[in-house]
Amino acid sequence: MARGAAAMAATTGTLLLLLVASPGTTVAAGDSRGGVPGPEEAHSRRSTSTEGANVEAAPPPRRTPAPPAAGSPPAAGSPAQFRGQARLPRFAAPRRYELRLRPDLVVCTFTGAAAVTVAVSAPTRFLVLNAADLTVDRASIRFRDLAPKEVVFFPDDEILVLGFANNLPLGEGVLSMKFNGTLNDQMRGFYRSKYHYKGQMKNMAVTQFESVDARRCFPCWDEPAFKAKFKLTLEVPPGMVALSNMPIANQTVTGPIKTISYQESPLMSTYLVAIVVGLLEYIEGVTPEGTRVRVYTQVGKSNHGKFALDVGVKSLHLYKDYFGTPYPLPKLDMVAIPDFAAGAMENYGLVTYREVALLFDEESSAESSKQNIAITVAHELAHQWFGNLVTMEWWTHLWLNEGFATWVSHLAVDSFFPQWNIWTQFLDATTAGLKLDSLEESHPIEVEIYHANEVDEIFDAISYDKGASVIRMLQNYLGAERFQKALASYIQKFAYSNAKTEDLWAVLEEKSGEPIKNLMTTWTKQQGYPVVNAKLNGNYLELEQAQFLSDGSPGHGMWIVPVTAGCGSYDMQKKFLLKGKSDRLDIRDIASQCGNQEKGGNFWIKLNINQTGFYRVQYDDKLAAALQTALQSKKLSLMDKIGIVEDSHALSMACKQTLTTLLRLLYAYREEADYSVLSHINTVSLSVAKISVDATPGLVGDIKQLLIKLLLPPAVKLGWDPKNSENHLDALLRPVLLVALVKLGHDKTINEGIRRFGIFVHDRNTSLLPPDTRKAAYLAAMQNVTTSYRSAYNDLLKVYRESDEAEEKGRVLSTLCHCKDKNIVLESLNLLFTDEVRSQDAYYVLQGLGVETRETTWLWLKGNWDRITKKYGGTQQGGFIRYVLTLFASNEKAAEFSRFFATHKNPEFERTLKQSLENVRINARWIQGIRSEPRLAQTVQELLRGP
Repeated sequence: MARGAAAMAATTGTLLLLLVASPGTTVAAGDSRGGVPGPEEAHSRRSTSTEGANVEAAPPPRRTPAPPAAGSPPAAGSPAQFRGQARLPRFAAPRRYELRLRPDLVVCTFTGAAAVTVAVSAPTRFLVLNAADLTVDRASIRFRDLAPKEVVFFPDDEILVLGFANNLPLGEGVLSMKFNGTLNDQMRGFYRSKYHYKGQMKNMAVTQFESVDARRCFPCWDEPAFKAKFKLTLEVPPGMVALSNMPIANQTVTGPIKTISYQESPLMSTYLVAIVVGLLEYIEGVTPEGTRVRVYTQVGKSNHGKFALDVGVKSLHLYKDYFGTPYPLPKLDMVAIPDFAAGAMENYGLVTYREVALLFDEESSAESSKQNIAITVAHELAHQWFGNLVTMEWWTHLWLNEGFATWVSHLAVDSFFPQWNIWTQFLDATTAGLKLDSLEESHPIEVEIYHANEVDEIFDAISYDKGASVIRMLQNYLGAERFQKALASYIQKFAYSNAKTEDLWAVLEEKSGEPIKNLMTTWTKQQGYPVVNAKLNGNYLELEQAQFLSDGSPGHGMWIVPVTAGCGSYDMQKKFLLKGKSDRLDIRDIASQCGNQEKGGNFWIKLNINQTGFYRVQYDDKLAAALQTALQSKKLSLMDKIGIVEDSHALSMACKQTLTTLLRLLYAYREEADYSVLSHINTVSLSVAKISVDATPGLVGDIKQLLIKLLLPPAVKLGWDPKNSENHLDALLRPVLLVALVKLGHDKTINEGIRRFGIFVHDRNTSLLPPDTRKAAYLAAMQNVTTSYRSAYNDLLKVYRESDEAEEKGRVLSTLCHCKDKNIVLESLNLLFTDEVRSQDAYYVLQGLGVETRETTWLWLKGNWDRITKKYGGTQQGGFIRYVLTLFASNEKAAEFSRFFATHKNPEFERTLKQSLENVRINARWIQGIRSEPRLAQTVQELLRGP
């Protein structure tokens, strides 16, 4: 799954399942037939059933061990024994699902019937599976023609326990039942998405099952390890397009219903089952191997899918060779969904996307969108092998899916578009992973998952970005060819089954002869990473590792670190493993490249060449000065330029280095022209500007002027208007610089943005404001907006309301809160409670929040928390917490936030809350460190006067 807005994924929904003897008849918990309370009873009384259906018992314990392995019998007794378990029991497992579903797109409900072939492998009288948000017809439940004696639902665990009078026969039997549910508006399970068709609002039926939401569409064994085959049949109106994982086997039309049966799928996990029903059109292509690839869109938008289609066809062809295995299915469909919580989802053979992640329009899409689409498509199609064909055994191993898809998507895009320099841009991912993993509230790559409601929070920069970065580190250690061959062997060995991280290490170790498990376990089973301190002593480079934490505290981690070193040149490099706390590296064999360290010249030493390792480096003063000289002399690679400034920024935040030192280093980049390097310089600069508001209020203006001095020359060179001959990277750089200059308060840029926006308002087709530069102009226009002078704000709302392009709508939303007037900010935030803003787009509005109105924003968040909970819920609330709380930088505010959320807890955003509070405290500590720097003001003045 491509993240996109994954951190804002909607995960609300009532945990309610009614059991009825016949449609509309509720079976009470105390009924002699067994059952659970209806909704009106569930909170008013306990069950009196002697068969253990005690729904209102004490909450189940957390952190329980995994259930017994296959073949071991469960404890005898009541259904309550299955409460509070991390996993479903293994004594019965599905082999094949026959599903029939009929969605009603008018009233937004669906009915269904399931016939599941279940293999019973150990003596038991129970079947235990997952279900949520469904109404099951109890009278329809049969297993081998046996009716269950007990039917009990435990909402905390989203499990359905079927208890039979006697032990079930060993071997295979069919479990059948009927059920119905609602096409919800929460963007998970089986849900509805809205779109316009010929001036009317229509509903589309869509599924999103990752991570644990297939159970909201049909009762199932909703864990990755329970792979089964699926045979789907859909009943839909005749005019609708209905898609699923497999091609259509046959279809018939009888009156108002079209019945479509699909070919049976290969073995797959429930979270990869997919359905899309709506009014759609498509374009198609074919791979060299003959696989049909289609891009489906709303009617009238299919031409916008051409770029994604091209990338999709190329990706399937490339991965066939790279993984040494053909694409497993007979077709691949990619569908643009108007309402979609994540960026995209890799459903087997039916990949679903946000519109902005799949559709590129030459008239309204920015250049950055083309790159994002390429990366996202390549990411999702990599999952067809790494995730779908070979699936993680449990969510602890999520990174096997996401880390590899993130890494290999860059490999694919680099192959298709070498001019994009995508591996240098990959350091964006490494930086994100390093930033999150420097928190005490981070987590290991292999994170223990004890309950379904914990899963969504690990779709984060650890699973994706750190995962991808340690893969890059391992590939660099083994070599590209050896790594690729071992990876192909892994795919072939575990095809159509499940694997753990240890399985991957075993194959890589076998094929490479290297101690992969010992090396990589230090990176995947413990959180965090080291900072390697480097000091030159004669002919030896003395190295010492310590865990790096952004709060400056000492950590206790220890890693096997693949160290690379260059001295004065990239021609000769030294590689070795730092296995203990400290070691020293004899550099005499590469010293001839270094020059004379005492006399300067070409002398410099760079560790972690091209940032292939997932660690930071802190140099002693002499080595740091030599590196800065090499930087200014243009001796360093683009990746190493990025690594040096990112390490310095992190060390400054942790008070291991002064802001004064960081500013001097930033100034050394004043002649830089590369997009990737400048995008990192820009991010660091805006971070410095933000912290200076609280740390040095009297110096904020001068610091911003210094940062403007740094970013203005390349911005002036590029200008506002694209040039016919410019390359992709220059087109990406222009908006980055213009947006930064507006945010830093550069008057000339702001005034030019306002001028161009004024022309654009009256002529939407003007060449003066193409998609790439619109955000800068929109931000500029918002600078002067107040309650009494709101014409620019009204104009932006008009642009938003009149556009039918998701990208343009997101662009406008991301600027509406960038305003000093608190009433305008409140008006913008309150749009989140209207139908004007799709739930998936809430994070755009939150992105625009600034420190000037942060107190207003916090009061709004507190005052509207119940409304936010009702509309957004769960993990998506985590986005509200993260964007609002991290505007602050004081221990007092952190304590205030803690008090508020102590009475507003939810395990779905617990990790995000802790991380946000930690970031607030880290910034508070950074502020104190900056205030104690004696030479900061003097340095700023010196640099402002400098060349």
